[in-house]
Amino acid sequence: MGSTELLADAFERVRDGVHPAANGLTLEELTFRPDTESNPIGWLVWHLTRIQDDHVAHLRGAGQRWLEGGWADRFALPLDPADTGYGHDAEQVGLVVAESAALLDYFEDVHATTQTYLATLSEADLERVVDTHWNPPITVKVRLVSVIADDLQHVGQAAYLRGIVNRR
Repeated sequence: MGSTELLADAFERVRDGVHPAANGLTLEELTFRPDTESNPIGWLVWHLTRIQDDHVAHLRGAGQRWLEGGWADRFALPLDPADTGYGHDAEQVGLVVAESAALLDYFEDVHATTQTYLATLSEADLERVVDTHWNPPITVKVRLVSVIADDLQHVGQAAYLRGIVNRR
């Protein structure tokens, strides 16, 4: 298995966690917060998808599915369309309200775009530097691993909250 296949597998594992965490939940369940500073399942799934969409779009040199796919209009959130949720405070987190089906459809669009992009990459493509603000500079493969790590952390949080929601 080469690097691109390994990355594709890792993104499939994110997908394997996203659906059970959010599928079939009501708006009340998707927005449940154990306390006022917690991130709910809906926000976690939206945010992990927005980060993946943003970062992979940058790597692809193309637009985000959020904007080009019409998702920003469909969700109609009271946020800047470029917002990914990074740095949200508790009030901003509470503004992200969406149905389970919409969250999962957006995730699937971004997931398919990511997988299509990965299939175009060679080992040499993975070594391309995309951010020189770090030492060492960030390559395509390092950025993708970073996205996977972030996605898996947030999907784990969402799965944990799903367990709490199910036991309420």
